Amino acid sequence: MRLDILTLFPGIFSSFLAESILARAIKKGLLEIGLIDIRSFAPGPHRVTDDRPYGGGSGMVMKAEPVCRALESVVRVSEKSLVILLTPQGQTFNQSVAWKLAQLDQLILICGRYEGVDERIREGWVDLELSIGDYVLSGGELGAMVIVDAVSRLIPGVLGGEGSNLEDSFQDGLLEYPQYTRPRVFEGMEVPSVLLSGDHEKIRRWRRTQSLKRTLERRPDLVEKAELSDEDKAILAELKARE
Repeated sequence: MRLDILTLFPGIFSSFLAESILARAIKKGLLEIGLIDIRSFAPGPHRVTDDRPYGGGSGMVMKAEPVCRALESVVRVSEKSLVILLTPQGQTFNQSVAWKLAQLDQLILICGRYEGVDERIREGWVDLELSIGDYVLSGGELGAMVIVDAVSRLIPGVLGGEGSNLEDSFQDGLLEYPQYTRPRVFEGMEVPSVLLSGDHEKIRRWRRTQSLKRTLERRPDLVEKAELSDEDKAILAELKARE
């Protein structure tokens, strides 16, 4: 997959892309990353990328021309390419959206700044607007990082073991079960004995029960939307009966 990021501050991404899973994926050729400095497409010696809003008001607005020219510089690798604007007004990004984006060949991410991007960019060039939550950040760079990380994990070969992302929280609409590793006893707290039993069916059922229990306690809204099996419904009935 190719990911092109349009930003006024490309340096923000340096360490993010140079470490851990993303760095290995780039080295293996599973990911191609393009960092496009919007400022370099602004005309004039001062490379001005923002201006006061028409109609008055506080703050500055990103000018349409530099963003447009930056977009035009990006080579589309196929028809499965999508231009995404990071904005607090966008659709909320979640795991379901991440899966859909992971099926594409190219994502072109525009990182907004200031009071936002000139509306004509939205109207003429943007395919999808995304937000990572109901709060306001200084710019879209952090949102772009979240999307890059979440989508990259779903590309075959990026994670160490195939299928290792299938048990993450939200993959099936529920929160993940608790995880433990060595030592067996830490500060008087022991690993649940079922995980040491070697009985794979008991372990599977324990994990599913814990996943449902944790989701019911922390995010009951997810339980209502999840596709539950007959076994899941029976486990939930048991959990609710204990309350």
